[in-house]
Amino acid sequence: MIDIDPSIRKNVTLPNVLSLMRIVLIFPFMTYIGKDNYVFSGLILLLSGLTDLLDGFIARQFNQKSRLGEMLDPAADKITLIAVMVGVGMKFTEIIPFMILLILKEISMLLASVALLKINKFPTAAKWYGKIGTVAFYISVIIIVALKAVWGIENIRLNMVLMAITALLMIYALVKYFKIFIVMIKPNKKP
Repeated sequence: MIDIDPSIRKNVTLPNVLSLMRIVLIFPFMTYIGKDNYVFSGLILLLSGLTDLLDGFIARQFNQKSRLGEMLDPAADKITLIAVMVGVGMKFTEIIPFMILLILKEISMLLASVALLKINKFPTAAKWYGKIGTVAFYISVIIIVALKAVWGIENIRLNMVLMAITALLMIYALVKYFKIFIVMIKPNKKP
């Protein structure tokens, strides 16, 4: 039997495997949405969402929290969100300006997290305003894609309104997170 280093073993947990699975699911999602197969891309996204719900639940319920998981889960969330933005933006070109704005927001948050990790500080956990922005994004995407895939309707005005609301909520979250980041980046300060 192979002896695994205890520091590695404590990071090989079901929640971390689920977070990695969420990242792997991006590839079939992008493939199916690229081929206009909205049903399979939607099912993959649903599976991805379930892994997101389960990883946190399992980590808390079965005491499988780890530093790796604290970094891997939000990274998987951001990478998945960016992939969905790119995939949906490719199919609904009128919302590309909103998608670019949202991608820049997600990338800036990833960079802020990396900056905190470099000074041995861990990014703050997701706050209610961040979760509301993410939920608004997924609801908007589901409405836009379902109208096209199920009923063959592409309402450009509705798409623009949904994405504008989403963008406002996500920018609000970015501003709130940025305030926390400014406090955390200062030496010996905690939010």
